[in-house]
Amino acid sequence: MKSPLPNLLVLSFLHVAQTSFSASSPQLSDEETYSAHMPEHLRCDACKAIAFQMQEYLAKAESKRPKGSEALSESEYMDVLENSCSQSWDKYGVKEVNGVKHFAGPGLKSQENLTVMMMGGPWPARLYKMCQDYLGEFGEEQLYEEYRRRPDALEGFLCYGRRRACTRTDGTKGRNIVKEKQLQSEL
Repeated sequence: MKSPLPNLLVLSFLHVAQTSFSASSPQLSDEETYSAHMPEHLRCDACKAIAFQMQEYLAKAESKRPKGSEALSESEYMDVLENSCSQSWDKYGVKEVNGVKHFAGPGLKSQENLTVMMMGGPWPARLYKMCQDYLGEFGEEQLYEEYRRRPDALEGFLCYGRRRACTRTDGTKGRNIVKEKQLQSEL
C-alpha cells in the first residue's frame, strides 16, 4: 500500500501553482506627490522609521567603543544623530495595502508580503526634513539621554505622546480622527 504523503504534497503543490498574485503601485494624491512636507497620514510611519534609524546608528557607534566606556561623547553623539538624518533614506518608500498607504522599510512592520513599494521621489527629502525637525525640537543631547535610558523606547519618546506623530485621539493607530472629521465637515 502506498503512503498518502506524496499525494498530499502534489495536491498542495497544485493548489499553490494555481494561485495567482497581483499588486499595483500606490495611487498618490496631489499632496503625496507635490507637497514639500510629509503628509499627515504618513507621519507616524515616518517617525517610526526615523526613530529606528537613530537607534541603529547610536547602537552601532556605541558598539565600536572600548568595553566599559560605551557612552559616546557629546561631539560623537551629535555627529551620529546628524549622520542618521543625513543618510540617503533610499530603503524607504510608500506602499498601499487594502487602500491604505503606509511607509515601508527597515524597522517598520510589514502588513503584507506581496506589495509594490514606491521609493525615491519626494520621500527621502521628507524623511530628512522630519529627522532634522526632531533634532531641532528635542536636541541631540535629550535624544541621546533618552536612548541611553531605554534604547528600545526611542520610538515611544519621539512618536507617541501629546501632539506627536503617532498620537491617538480615539484609540486608532496613527490616525488623527479629530482632524479627519474636521476635514470631512468642510466638504
